[in-house]
Amino acid sequence: MPTSGYIEINGRRIGPGYPTYIVAEVSANHHQRIEKAVELLGLAKEAGADAVKLQTYTPDTMTIDCDRPDFRISGGLWDGRTLYDLYQEAHTPWDWHPRLQAEADRLGIDLFSTPFDETSVNFLEEHDAPVYKIASFEVVDLPLLRKIAATGKPIIMSTGMASLAEIDEAVTAVRGAGNEQLALLHCTSAYPAPPEEMNLRTIPHLADAFGVPVGLSDHTLASSVSVASVALGACIIEKHFIGARSEGGPDSAFSIEPHELKGLVADVRTVEKALGRVQYSSTEGEEGNVKFRRSLYVVEDVSRGQVFTPANVRSIRPGFGLPPKHYEDVLGRKAARDVARGTALSWDLVSG
Repeated sequence: MPTSGYIEINGRRIGPGYPTYIVAEVSANHHQRIEKAVELLGLAKEAGADAVKLQTYTPDTMTIDCDRPDFRISGGLWDGRTLYDLYQEAHTPWDWHPRLQAEADRLGIDLFSTPFDETSVNFLEEHDAPVYKIASFEVVDLPLLRKIAATGKPIIMSTGMASLAEIDEAVTAVRGAGNEQLALLHCTSAYPAPPEEMNLRTIPHLADAFGVPVGLSDHTLASSVSVASVALGACIIEKHFIGARSEGGPDSAFSIEPHELKGLVADVRTVEKALGRVQYSSTEGEEGNVKFRRSLYVVEDVSRGQVFTPANVRSIRPGFGLPPKHYEDVLGRKAARDVARGTALSWDLVSG
């Protein structure tokens, strides 16, 4: 299936052939302080990000307050914690949204969020969300996907853990609700994710399979994976973002700091320039170096009527003479006039 052209967020086109859309994911890194969230907006803008993403939920919209084994995390960064306790710490208070939106508007950076249930979708609609992000864990919640798709807003959907069949069901649900403004993010839902499990070659496969722009939600510790994904066609990069990992918090271990985000943005922009187009002719920067190619030169004085031989014609640098492919054509033929040593050979010097 051919890849669709783009999705559009706040008048900006995002897709193949357009600049990569770089999203700084704040998640829990505001530490329940709105001043910190405001600060992160400014730091993301300064680093060159195109958008900041929030998460819209409460502990009660995500789970129930229960410490039975099913509700307690085993292993990983959050080992031993209950889901309710984790989401209590990590959630973004909904009443922050107007102030954060005003700050984003002032800075000129996009702000959007991930809803996790119908109430959060309704809330974000009241605040005129420009786009919706769907988290990997919600890909299988088809009623939620249909609710989001029915808004008509663009959708960016992560695919971590999802099988190809589950992704197909999710895409079908979105399109079945009449929404064609869809982008997918390849994602490995491990925190942090080891590079050897990223499988970036999935990116062009997703684009071909579903005909949508594809990006990367990157939970690795470095920026190199994100940068590499752009060379494979990623149109969107999402990376968790924190003021300093030393601040701690649920997501600090796999979040990048401002200087790292700035470096990632710079590297992505360099890769975009380097990708260019299919070209086999000389570039502007190469034109001055053509003279360093080999060409045919007369290397001994030759008199008019004298035969050109390997002793008096050689393929050497610089490149102002006949191309070396004519070497055999010249040998055995006679000089049309006297030719001095060091003369670039041309056809007017060759008799006949």
